[in-house]
Amino acid sequence: MEKQRKTWFITGASQGIGLVLTQQLLAAGFNVAATARSLQTLIQAAGPASAQFLPLQVDLTSEASVQAGVNAAIAQFSAIDFLVNNAGFGLIGGIEETSHQEVMTSFDVNVFGLLHVTRAVLPHMRAANSGHIFNLSSVFGLISGAGWGIYCATKFAVEGLSEALAQEVAPFGIKVTIIEPGYVRTNFLSSGSMAVPANPIAAYTALAEEKRKHKEDIPGSQIGDPQKVAAAIINTAAQSEAPIRLLLGSDALQFANYKVQMLQAGIEANKAVTLSTDF
Repeated sequence: MEKQRKTWFITGASQGIGLVLTQQLLAAGFNVAATARSLQTLIQAAGPASAQFLPLQVDLTSEASVQAGVNAAIAQFSAIDFLVNNAGFGLIGGIEETSHQEVMTSFDVNVFGLLHVTRAVLPHMRAANSGHIFNLSSVFGLISGAGWGIYCATKFAVEGLSEALAQEVAPFGIKVTIIEPGYVRTNFLSSGSMAVPANPIAAYTALAEEKRKHKEDIPGSQIGDPQKVAAAIINTAAQSEAPIRLLLGSDALQFANYKVQMLQAGIEANKAVTLSTDF
């Protein structure tokens, strides 16, 4: 029985989608290795360590810390069948407002941390000739807007590297799925997961309103159900043919369709110029 039980490795599991996913997987009888910045916070949220559950304190910005976490998961469970790169945080502010360090911190977690974990897990999946990687992006990995340039840039990066990764690991029987939720009703906007620039610029009045709206108006009214998002990920893991992209939420579908229409209109409007640059 133990040998047949599949193992999931989930980052950012102390809150939000990562926590809900961890809880559903444990309830369904899977093995779960879960990471967070604080071990105490993770245990308080998800429960103590057990034969089925391995809580790990991991600094995603440190390759050594990530490798130690993956090694611990392999030592306890012998394999990692599913990887969920869920950890991440938002940064809302204008391009001019954001400092170099604020941008680097965002990329360190949302992009480079995801890469650290993926590189550490892939050798084990390749050895098993199977596996499934879920990279948590956002519908804002497809479309961007004022105030979200840096956050969306990190998610655009996740989309691009995931597309390439899917092609690279397919010969080893490994699948990759990009999860693209819309607004999900978690504490993402009201917890430490959402940052704003330390030095805002008063001239950007529209951006100030965007920050206020996401701090005061939107939390608690998001249309996405985190329980259903987690269930969708688990159901997708059971599919023999998994999608490369999975939009979750009616708002995600609306944003994605808007981007498709905008691209199509722009391509058609500039088609003559596009074709004019060939030899």
